[in-house]
Amino acid sequence: MARSAERNAETRERILVAAERLFAERGVVSVSNRQIGEAAGQRNTAVVGYHFGTKAGLIQAIAQRHTEPLEQIRQEMVDAGSDSTDLRDWVSCLVLPLPRHLASLGSPTWYARFAAQVVTDPVLRSALGDHTRRSPSYHQMRDGLRRCLRELPEPVWSERSQLTSTLLIHACADFEGALAEGRPTIHTTWEGMAAGLVDAAVGILRAPATALTTPGTP
Repeated sequence: MARSAERNAETRERILVAAERLFAERGVVSVSNRQIGEAAGQRNTAVVGYHFGTKAGLIQAIAQRHTEPLEQIRQEMVDAGSDSTDLRDWVSCLVLPLPRHLASLGSPTWYARFAAQVVTDPVLRSALGDHTRRSPSYHQMRDGLRRCLRELPEPVWSERSQLTSTLLIHACADFEGALAEGRPTIHTTWEGMAAGLVDAAVGILRAPATALTTPGTP
């Protein structure tokens, strides 16, 4: 019984690693369960469905593998700066956990590119976002940002919050791909890239709100 459970755990891990890589490199829609199973070294073509059910279930399981280390990094940063009124401190809590987590994994990594693929799918992106929305440190970080940006009208805050989150995912995905493929980059380390990203996010959030319109109008 114990050996069977161990084999099942090993199989699940191989599937998760293979799926994350294939989704990152080819896109979610383009990859079949059969291809994932083969990449994971499994002969049974139904093995992915057996362990994870739907594609959304597989995506949630991939995200779960990264949730705990990301949460730990973010929580430590939030705890250290809980009394801060400096916008840059809270933007750092938003931006730095993902690059620092990816840096800790070595190279190559696929998670940022995987996330970038998933968030473009209107159905599957909620499977990825559920883990973030359940994170206590994520909500603490957002509260800290909002306290620093009280002057922003709610529609502008919502728009810029989405913009900075999108920037984070896609900028990390591009840098991750460049590292994996050996393409030249402005920064040579995740920490350097992240510092530039913090600067950009602060600029987005602090920009004058000159384009406010009534929701639903052009």
